[in-house]
Amino acid sequence: MPAPAARGPQPVEIALLASVFVVAACGLVYELSAAALSSYLLGDSVLQFSTIIGTYLFAMGVGSWLSRYFERQLPAHFLRIELLVALVGGTLPTLLFIANAYIPGAFRLLLYGLVIVVGTLVGLEIPLVMRILKRNTALKDLVSQVLTFDYLGALAVSVAFPLILVPQLGMIRTGLLFGFMNAAVALWALWMFRHELRQFGAHFAACVLTLAVLIAGFVFADRITTLAEDKFYQDRIVFSATSPYQRIVVTRGGAGHRLFLNGNLQFAERDEYRYHEALVHPVMAAHGAPKKVAVLGGGDGMAVREILKYPSVESVTLVELDPNMTRLFAEHETLAALNGGSLKSPKLKIVNTDAFQWLQEGDDAYDVIVVDFPDPTNFAIGKLYTNSFYALLDKRLAASGYAVVQTTSPLIARQSFWTVATTIESVGLTATPYHVHVPSFGEWGFVIASHRPYRRPEALPAGLRYLSLPTLPLMFDFPLDMARVPAEVNRLSNQTLVTTYEREWGKVSGH
Repeated sequence: MPAPAARGPQPVEIALLASVFVVAACGLVYELSAAALSSYLLGDSVLQFSTIIGTYLFAMGVGSWLSRYFERQLPAHFLRIELLVALVGGTLPTLLFIANAYIPGAFRLLLYGLVIVVGTLVGLEIPLVMRILKRNTALKDLVSQVLTFDYLGALAVSVAFPLILVPQLGMIRTGLLFGFMNAAVALWALWMFRHELRQFGAHFAACVLTLAVLIAGFVFADRITTLAEDKFYQDRIVFSATSPYQRIVVTRGGAGHRLFLNGNLQFAERDEYRYHEALVHPVMAAHGAPKKVAVLGGGDGMAVREILKYPSVESVTLVELDPNMTRLFAEHETLAALNGGSLKSPKLKIVNTDAFQWLQEGDDAYDVIVVDFPDPTNFAIGKLYTNSFYALLDKRLAASGYAVVQTTSPLIARQSFWTVATTIESVGLTATPYHVHVPSFGEWGFVIASHRPYRRPEALPAGLRYLSLPTLPLMFDFPLDMARVPAEVNRLSNQTLVTTYEREWGKVSGH
């Protein structure tokens, strides 16, 4: 007697397995969106990603446990859950942006509340799909097939989210797009199980309404973003973009143009000259005749503008991770005017790469190195303030050269400031700290790193607006409330600076 022919996968099975791929991808997008937004807005990316992922996985476990109570009308329950995930997950970035602008005190509560709701709903999805598939599929095949498609969906999104989705669509449209995909799965379930659904009309209306909300949100995403950011930044936004590395926002108001990266102020037009003159000229003028200069960070071109005031300079290498920054400040007419067109200088070479990697891979020595990174608000930036980084900096600095590091506020973040000085000294460099008052920031600090003792310059370039030879010595004098305190070396293995910085600035911001 011939063996019965093997039964191939049925259309319902294929469609359900495809839906597993989609719901896994959607669930991961919502998780990544919440974690990325919390790290943008709250800082300390390791803490935020860890707590969001942990909360999300716990909520998924709760959802899986609750699935045991869904016994009848499984397709109907699956459809309703898909619509709820589409609405809550799809609008999650939108709701968090608006909450941060209008009710910042409730942001954390809303953040974790939404993560728990979405995680619980996502945790319900896969068990229900498996139980629907169980009607016609052997258990061993069922588990392997469902988990395979689940993991494939997660893999696809984990690659696409930072490289394609967020840079091309932005956070809000990415969330809404995947909410639409969840709703499309619900619409498919409506058609596939139409004969089993008792209230087909009500389910159809719910699908249409959900899709309409998500499509409307997608169409008006720019207006929603502008509404939220105008409230948050207070001034009119003239440019905004989301890159794989950060959220870039430029505003214009009473202080002129202001640049924000991930919500943190980087400069204000009305007083940026104080910051950049203090950053660049104490080392450039002290060297005497620097020829070869490197700038690490500083993609706005302001530090390069000051460096180019020295005729001796033959080449400047600008190492900026985010090509969107250098492109914006080179091509945007108004912003390029702020840096004097420095990013178009024939003396300038722009390298869009990680500064840590750039230091590791090269061997050229530089007369002056200007280190102008954002403050160490997370571990990705904090690695650029470690002894490992300064050891690499030491190797790229000429024997008679000077490096200068922007080093947060010695008044507000006193221990953080002296941690940087201690870390520079730990690799054998001489650390010479100084400070300046920048109204937009308050009291701000810098540390000069060198192989030889620092000697203050005897001349400065003409045309400076703030710095002068009589005022220069005052910058190296620290009053009692900013005087040196004991500090630990900041290492890659501990990144103590990030937690110290978060604690000190948290007292001021009320976080």
